[in-house]
Amino acid sequence: MTDFDGTFLARGAHGYEAARLGAVWNERKPDRHPDALLLAASDRDVQEGVRWAAARGLRVSVRSGGHSWIGNGVRDGGLLIDLSALDEVTVDAPNRRATVRPAVQGTRLNALLGAEGLVFPSGHCPSVGVGGFLLGGGYGWNSRRLGPACFSVEAVDAVLADGTLVHATDETHPDLMWAVRGSGPGFFAVVTRFHLRVHPAYTQLLRSAYVFSSELRDEVLAWTHDTVPGISASLELSAKVGFTPGQERQVTTVTAAAFCTPDEGPAMLEPLEKAPFLHHALRRVERAPSTLDDLYALSDGLTPKGRRYAVDGVWTDAPADQVLDAGREVLDGLPGRDSFLLWMLWGGQPTRENACWSTQARLYFSPNAVWDDPADDLRHESWAHETLRALDPLAHGTQFADANPADRPARGLEPEQAARLERLRRRYDPEGRFRTYLSPAESTTALAAQRRARADA
Repeated sequence: MTDFDGTFLARGAHGYEAARLGAVWNERKPDRHPDALLLAASDRDVQEGVRWAAARGLRVSVRSGGHSWIGNGVRDGGLLIDLSALDEVTVDAPNRRATVRPAVQGTRLNALLGAEGLVFPSGHCPSVGVGGFLLGGGYGWNSRRLGPACFSVEAVDAVLADGTLVHATDETHPDLMWAVRGSGPGFFAVVTRFHLRVHPAYTQLLRSAYVFSSELRDEVLAWTHDTVPGISASLELSAKVGFTPGQERQVTTVTAAAFCTPDEGPAMLEPLEKAPFLHHALRRVERAPSTLDDLYALSDGLTPKGRRYAVDGVWTDAPADQVLDAGREVLDGLPGRDSFLLWMLWGGQPTRENACWSTQARLYFSPNAVWDDPADDLRHESWAHETLRALDPLAHGTQFADANPADRPARGLEPEQAARLERLRRRYDPEGRFRTYLSPAESTTALAAQRRARADA
């Protein structure tokens, strides 16, 4: 047995099951069992783990922060390399650079950067690790202005399929860097460090929010959809359809976060403040001075740890009325008071030659099922995935952060980028050592259906 710095656990060993379950943040755990888990404590562990698996003809999967809704890293057979102990951060403030390990969470990264007058477009949920977030593209705070977070990755340290550790830049390993920026769970190496370009902190952050009755839902959503092309790229505009404390009926909440200077903020928010339906708001917060910590807390309140989740989403450039018609079953069929539809108005971003990240559109339409009872798994998962199929004629793919290809296959890359990624995979990982995207055989919805059938028998 290799002498690892961290902890190696074969299936059946004491601590294996706790480590397997702990590798998935979602309380809805997959019924998949690796042959072994390696809780890596160093780069050397990752290298030796890959070599250990190769010597036995085993495949390798990777877990960074564990926030994958579908537990993509936890697969049947093979070796799971768990990077959750790799969470160091170093900040080079004068040069606006930071080096982060894959398990570092956005809240901690931005706390350290904020002390130096800097910021990074980390994930909206505070418990997301940067590893999967960056590989999947990275739609974070103020990404409409700063771009997907993967565009700020300047170099990586990565372990290849033969166990070699390389420091990759656009000059030394351009193909590897291209794949790092957006391939998501399809990346064919293990990143142990990301070298990031970071940005000047915001002078001011203002937040406005308005709650509207269900009767105004379609009007409000259509207005936000049609308005986003004309607003500042530093204004993050979204809507949530669901329930909120103090309201018995389903409501639509519109939220705007302005990343601005004191002079810019009012002008940024003015289009929303002139919306024709604003006087019907049931509740309002206007131009409230906020911090990233405030935004993290609000986001965490929607999806706290310890609950069961099924999340999906589609990108679409279709007119709002078509999206609303196709999404009627999703919008009207929320499976519980804690579930919601997220209407995220990104507005679209240009692709880049040095990034495989490519699939996106003006609107991201994303059902988020939230519940506690395992007996309700099938109902909630079906709402999140099956009802979304009605949008297939309008859809332009999905984003890897929410994708569930085992239950609802949808492209996360454009065809040209996907084809190039597979060519690179064959070159860098000819034996298919690293796991890629989930297959239908690994469906969590199928598992829920089997459990439901057994319960009903």
